[in-house]
Amino acid sequence: MAFFESSNPTLSEKVFKKNSSAYQDIDNVMTVRGTMNKFGFLMLMVAAAATYTWQLYSQNNPSLMSTLMWVGVIGGLVVGLVISFKPQWSPFLAPAYGILEGFFVGAISVVLNEAFAEKFPGLIISAVGLTIAVGLAMFLLYNFKVIRPTQRFRSILMSATLGIGLFYVVSIVLRLFGVNMPFMNFGDGSILGIGISLFIVAIAALNLILDFERIEVGAEHGAPKYMEWYSAFGLLVTIIWLYIEILRLLSRFSSRD
Repeated sequence: MAFFESSNPTLSEKVFKKNSSAYQDIDNVMTVRGTMNKFGFLMLMVAAAATYTWQLYSQNNPSLMSTLMWVGVIGGLVVGLVISFKPQWSPFLAPAYGILEGFFVGAISVVLNEAFAEKFPGLIISAVGLTIAVGLAMFLLYNFKVIRPTQRFRSILMSATLGIGLFYVVSIVLRLFGVNMPFMNFGDGSILGIGISLFIVAIAALNLILDFERIEVGAEHGAPKYMEWYSAFGLLVTIIWLYIEILRLLSRFSSRD
């Protein structure tokens, strides 16, 4: 079914069809409102954990903050993979994922806040505000049917997202071998770096359109209640990706001043 196609691997057609077909209790099915409520709860988990790591830095305890950042990176990856393969566990693991990602987001935010304190003192607030604004804009564009994903739209976006994912992997592998690509670094103000960031931010934002469609169609097809947590988790993945890339983009612009 074309409606189930999403470039976000956590919201794929296979997962929803598998979990919807075996579930028939109409009183305990997924709803859009339930999903958004759970997404709001996950965002609170992210904010709470991020605030904690930020306070660790302000309390002159950067070593613990750094440890929690890596716990967030590695733990978030592991928990995210488990949720992707076991959606039934998402009611228990999605909040843990939110906390782990909060550790990572809070740590990288406070580090960049200090690094750009003189050039861009409002870097973090601007990144948070832009992420919220972009997310809300994409929701309104989808809700009022200004943008309705076509098959061509989905195919192009899926290809672009896959390409970006491979680009990230290549960049990480090269760095492990001592090869650094400056245009991938935070604060690189080159035209190439800014262009790449603008492209990635645009792709991340458009992924929200497919995520919203995925949630809506999942509810229409009677996915089980636990898929609300799974869908909220998938939406959180995209939002955090968008925030990090907006943060990178703003740091690039500030470096050109």
